[in-house]
Amino acid sequence: MSEPKAPIPAPGDTYKGWLFKWTNYIKGYQRRWFVLSNGLLSYYRTQAEMGHTCRGTINLATANIAVEDSCNFVISNGGTQTYHLKASSEVERQRWITALELAKAKAFRMQAESDDSGDESSPPAAGQGGGSRNSEVQSTLRTLGSKVEDLSTCNDLIAKHGSALQRSLSELEGVRLEGQTSEKIRQVTERATLFRITSNAMINACRDFLSLAQAHSKRWQKALQAEREQRVRLEETLEQLAKQHNHLERAFRGATVLPPSQSNPAIDNKGSAPVKGDASDEDDENEFFDACEDVQEFITVPADPKYHRRSGSNVSGISSEMGMDDGTTSLDEQSVASNPESPQSQEVVPMRKRRSRIPDKPNYSLNLWSIMKNCIGKELSKIPMPVNFNEPLSMLQRLSEDLEYYELLDRGAKCHNSLEQMCYVAAFTVSSYSTTVHRTGKPFNPLLGETFELDRAQESGYRSLCEQVSHHPPAAAHHAISERGWTLRQEIALASKFRGKYLSIMPLGSIHCIFEKSSNHYSWKKVTTTVHNIIVGKLWIDQSGEIDIVNHKTGDRCHLKFAPYSYFSRDVARKVTGVVTDKDGKAHFVLSGTWDEKMEYSRVMQSTRGGENGAEGRQKTVYQTLKAKELWKKTPLPDGAENMYYFSTLALTLNEPEEGVAPTDSRRRPDQRMMEQGRWEEANAEKQRLEEKQRTVRREREREANRSASPSEEGKEPAADAALIEDSISDSPLKTEEVEIASEPSETTYKSGHQDNYKAMWFERRVDPATGEPTHIYTGGYWEAKDQGSWDSCPDIF
Repeated sequence: MSEPKAPIPAPGDTYKGWLFKWTNYIKGYQRRWFVLSNGLLSYYRTQAEMGHTCRGTINLATANIAVEDSCNFVISNGGTQTYHLKASSEVERQRWITALELAKAKAFRMQAESDDSGDESSPPAAGQGGGSRNSEVQSTLRTLGSKVEDLSTCNDLIAKHGSALQRSLSELEGVRLEGQTSEKIRQVTERATLFRITSNAMINACRDFLSLAQAHSKRWQKALQAEREQRVRLEETLEQLAKQHNHLERAFRGATVLPPSQSNPAIDNKGSAPVKGDASDEDDENEFFDACEDVQEFITVPADPKYHRRSGSNVSGISSEMGMDDGTTSLDEQSVASNPESPQSQEVVPMRKRRSRIPDKPNYSLNLWSIMKNCIGKELSKIPMPVNFNEPLSMLQRLSEDLEYYELLDRGAKCHNSLEQMCYVAAFTVSSYSTTVHRTGKPFNPLLGETFELDRAQESGYRSLCEQVSHHPPAAAHHAISERGWTLRQEIALASKFRGKYLSIMPLGSIHCIFEKSSNHYSWKKVTTTVHNIIVGKLWIDQSGEIDIVNHKTGDRCHLKFAPYSYFSRDVARKVTGVVTDKDGKAHFVLSGTWDEKMEYSRVMQSTRGGENGAEGRQKTVYQTLKAKELWKKTPLPDGAENMYYFSTLALTLNEPEEGVAPTDSRRRPDQRMMEQGRWEEANAEKQRLEEKQRTVRREREREANRSASPSEEGKEPAADAALIEDSISDSPLKTEEVEIASEPSETTYKSGHQDNYKAMWFERRVDPATGEPTHIYTGGYWEAKDQGSWDSCPDIF
């Protein structure tokens, strides 16, 4: 049936032979003469038709080759052309498959090269000799690249046939000496023949590649040596020109400065030294202008130095990598050095040295059965949760960690452009989650009335105060003000849902940031935090959801999307994307990055609507942007952080003892201090004492509230009993969904008010003028009380 064939030809040669092609259901397979040449597969009824009649041709560059069984295979270009072909034997079929794969790879490369050559058409000719040499080198490189691709294709085929041969040998070893023997031996013989054919093709391709490389090696060495010599000559010529330019400049300056020096002897006393200094200044100016020209290609924000003065912040790489005009570096540094806003440069103020380590976390095993065993027969309100689930920080201190990257707000306060300022606020929003990636420990639930101050006015220019303003629903108020022109305030309550495998924590409440100079008022809400593998496996944390940052003064918005982690997603883990738009919905900046690593931004030059995307037919917007610039980058954790609860540099200092803080400060909480020192048994006992003390105080407070409301119901305490249950359950990290329906606050419950008559010490509940939501706002007096050392009004909660 089939004529004998020579081994597979080298790629690019014509390959011919008889194959059976499927025609229709009446005639079935018909014998046709196929010719493979230049990436095209053509067929004829007979060899005599090759000169005048071609029955069909398919381009292999876009074709798909699929093997159906031992002799059949299919070639299709994805459109109207599909060839169902059959060879006379498996060996014959494999010869054709190998030849087709090689021809397809070569046709695809030729098509790509033709596209590239079309895009790079007609560069300006610097010289015919150089152009011909470049074209020759390019042609040689393309040839060598083609050979390398051939080698790669042959290597893949050898691996494929070698695996098939190995399987046949394995099957042969286990076959019984009956009628199957001859069939298995035939299969092994065919596969060995295929392996030999492909190996020969591999050897031929290697030989061609080696001969080409040897032929052009000496020529390339000579060309490289010529280029080196030419470069040396150009460097010498450039050096001579620079010397001549410097000499002429000195002569010109001497001629222009000399006449005034005759009438002003003070200038004459400087001698010739300033001339050399002027030359160096000129060099600095040249470098400055070169930097400007280079930055214009990538800049994405206005480069006016008054918009982006450099601060003395310690964020690694932010000042130099923000995408500001690098050419303004020297001017910015001069303005900051002479700016009265930075007194540190003019007077030396002793800085307090903060601690950089805490005691290592003890390796105590947690026996859940021992905990459950000790709870048998006890009231639900009496069941304490051990500190094994905790980290030695309170929720108030975790809330203060949002200021880890306060420098972003410092830089935002200097912006004149509200859209640009929005980028810094968005980066600050994302940066607050960077400390949570490894922090699987649960912070201590603050006691009602507990406070935490973070006074960094000397080092960083801001002061922060947190207070636990409600216990059911649990809510904390936070207020921070900076000398550099911004104020941050928030009230956060936490609702949680236990789903069996994971625990979802939904923060309720809004965060507000107000910039004093521009009066821009931003607000946003936090996303959902999910703790996975609650029951079995290693705990890990994910952030997911969407954030809308709104500028209530200008109407600008930033929509941030935190993509949930998925095993099947090809995107980067913990990915965050966002778009900054003005009040008319026009996009100006695109933000991208990860919430645990860094954020970048790009200026939008043009936006277009793409095709339909998704089942709902929504259109995807395509933004044409300039090169992305780094906006924020996470500071690496300190050495040994894995033994210190994965605390950041700021977190290590939050529980450091300080003099002069309020008696209600979290640093004075005894159970938290004992846990930090590794005394976990004592911490558990102290924690139980504090919780019982808090329940007693709350019962007394609610009795007073009930007496004031209805004196006839003094003996009834249903609210107090419910509070006992809520106190215990809210402290447990593993709440069931049934219990949380009664214990966890909803958005409606959170906004409606509190269950008792407790009033916060330093905050007052008001309606926010921007959002219309009830929230706790700082009323003042704390820092004045600290300066006077007057804490008589503070309750005794510890």
